[in-house]
Amino acid sequence: MATTTDPRPLTGEPVALDLLNTRWMKEGELQDLFAGAAGLTRTEGLAVWLASNGLDRRFRADAPTLVHLLTAREALARAVADPADPAALTLVDAVLDHGRIRLRVGPGGTTEEPDFTDRTWGPAWTTARNLVDLLDKGADRIHKCASDTCVLHFFDTSRNGTRRWCSMAACGNRAKAARHYARSRDH
Repeated sequence: MATTTDPRPLTGEPVALDLLNTRWMKEGELQDLFAGAAGLTRTEGLAVWLASNGLDRRFRADAPTLVHLLTAREALARAVADPADPAALTLVDAVLDHGRIRLRVGPGGTTEEPDFTDRTWGPAWTTARNLVDLLDKGADRIHKCASDTCVLHFFDTSRNGTRRWCSMAACGNRAKAARHYARSRDH
């Protein structure tokens, strides 16, 4: 593997949005963690993503898992772009059809355990399930970065829900610098 570190500029978002963030812009070029970004093969990119989200102990980085995850990424992208689009939600439902939550009763009380029709659907189902949770918390808190040159998504946890940038250190700082330059140029 060329690298084991995650090359993406934004990580740590909820797993559904982290899946969308496997595509990002670098020097004006769209990068895809699952299509050769940073010199990684497709399955190496999948292995990096699984590890980044703590899923590498439960799921394998193999071709069937990647195919299902790419299916989920497209479904989630459409649902995030328009959470009221019935066709997009049907695509998410199609991913959710490959798993369910099984309740277990034990000495410590009840627990929820995911159960999959096919384990290779596990990561895809996990992301779709997470999107359902995020939509329940507030679809209006799921944002695409306000930068015209950025494709990253984030879940806005700010108190008043007005976060605009994937990262103040990157896109937010560039926007502030551009506004400052425009003001100084006008004077």
